[in-house]
Amino acid sequence: MAQISIFRAFGKKKRERTYMSILRGMRVFESSAFVALPLAGMQLAQMGAEVIRFDNLGGGLDHFRRPLAPNGESLFWHGLNKGKKSFAVNLKSEQGRELVSDLITSDGEDAGLFITNLRVPGWTDYESLKKKRADLIMVTLKGDRHGGPEVDYTVNPALGIPHITGAEGSHEPVANALPAWDCVAGNMVVSSLLAAERDRFRTGRGQNVEFALKDAAAAIIGHLGMIGEATISDKQRGKSGNSVYGAYGQDFECACGGRVVVIGLTLRQWRGLLKATDKAQEIKSLEQKLDLSLDDEGHRWENRHEINNIFRPWFAERKITDFENKFNELGLTWSRFRTTKEAVTEDTDTFSDNPMFQTLSFEGIGEYMVPRSPLEFSNYDNLPAQKPPKLGQHTEEILADVMRLGSREIGGLFDAGIVGSATKNL
Repeated sequence: MAQISIFRAFGKKKRERTYMSILRGMRVFESSAFVALPLAGMQLAQMGAEVIRFDNLGGGLDHFRRPLAPNGESLFWHGLNKGKKSFAVNLKSEQGRELVSDLITSDGEDAGLFITNLRVPGWTDYESLKKKRADLIMVTLKGDRHGGPEVDYTVNPALGIPHITGAEGSHEPVANALPAWDCVAGNMVVSSLLAAERDRFRTGRGQNVEFALKDAAAAIIGHLGMIGEATISDKQRGKSGNSVYGAYGQDFECACGGRVVVIGLTLRQWRGLLKATDKAQEIKSLEQKLDLSLDDEGHRWENRHEINNIFRPWFAERKITDFENKFNELGLTWSRFRTTKEAVTEDTDTFSDNPMFQTLSFEGIGEYMVPRSPLEFSNYDNLPAQKPPKLGQHTEEILADVMRLGSREIGGLFDAGIVGSATKNL
């Protein structure tokens, strides 16, 4: 795999900076839609793997998914496919399907790696592909363990999370806008693929890895103690609004109309909050009244309403600008509430001044910040922020370099409508 080089200026001198990412040389094939699998492939690409996704002619299931740019292009697709290569193929044709299976099982000790949530029995299932490459490693994400369909937005309510989300005292279930279980599952795809590849280097064996989105979510709520709580406790955990469950953390409206959240999860955080607001004496009086110590996080949780009554007037009398410097100087754990648009515009440390982001220009869309991988490996320079591929952008390259087809064979596939590219009609 070719190294990626750029020039960076250091004063009047320039030196070549070579990016040798930690997964260089690895070739992963991806057949995916929705969030978890595209996210997994993108993370592998950001660590230097060559990730080749198969796209149907005209675009797949989420090629036009919202949010959309003004020109109609999917920012969702742009975001989850950065740094990948796109192979556009007629998946309804027998020849196109054969091309895909041949690519997945192509030669190379760093190839034969396939991730999918769109497995098709008799074609892209493990047993069929294994006949072409015995040491194939395949990771499949299912909906549920029986192979039934599930997405984040069905798994979340099925496991009860919306019933503990929302304003305290309310009864309507509140679904999460962030597909958290997809994000968890996407990282599980990455870790299981790398674990299976490590085993292949040691033993020469291939591996079939399967797991379900619903099982991934159920495992996490088990790890967090929620299954034990539901089993042992006679009561269902209720909604607690923006309070941090089990400890102390609360949001308050300020005189400027803004809202902040302050955290007193640890003893250090709690005592820092008392010092910053000069509320130590009032809290001490409350402790005497309750006959307990609020240094105990459980007691802070159980008596959060009384604590909130002490802090609420303090915040209501002040603008955020009145106390933000003091909070930061004392190292408090706190944040103001922002919309995403406000965060991107106002939080320069996280976005515009953050070296993780680079502003890129997209034809027909405009410019916006694109993140590279947030992971920092001490012996490797991170790849720069990367763009997603145009649909079928790498079709010719893949046919020539991976399949080793000649120009006449490649031309015949395009003429027959078996494959397409960004420069040819799809």
